[in-house]
Amino acid sequence: METSQKDFETFEIKMNELLAIATQKGGFDNLTSKEKAALDKYTQKVKAYEDINFTIPLPQTVQGLIELKMYEKKLKQKEIAKMLNITDTKLSEILHHKRKPGLSLLKAMNEVLGIDGNLLLKIA
Repeated sequence: METSQKDFETFEIKMNELLAIATQKGGFDNLTSKEKAALDKYTQKVKAYEDINFTIPLPQTVQGLIELKMYEKKLKQKEIAKMLNITDTKLSEILHHKRKPGLSLLKAMNEVLGIDGNLLLKIA
């Protein structure tokens, strides 16, 4: 059965109420087994609804993918350049559309950052 927007809002309210109870009690370990089970149930329902209805599309440029990975991994440009085995200057030129990414960079993005190779080939 698909969850409606109204059901989602109800689940989210109940989840937040249980989170507040956990905070008041000093942590999740202090919840009763019934409260833990309810929190788990509502959290799963909220997550399932959000996964279906609140998807954020992947960036459709090499530059966007690099910036996304920098954000996700909390890395500076210099750090990600080192991971990708290119100079900071070269990465800067790529990010500012002054240079096209080479095959070696695309391969490193796939191997080091875990970005799907088919996506990289499609957008490069």
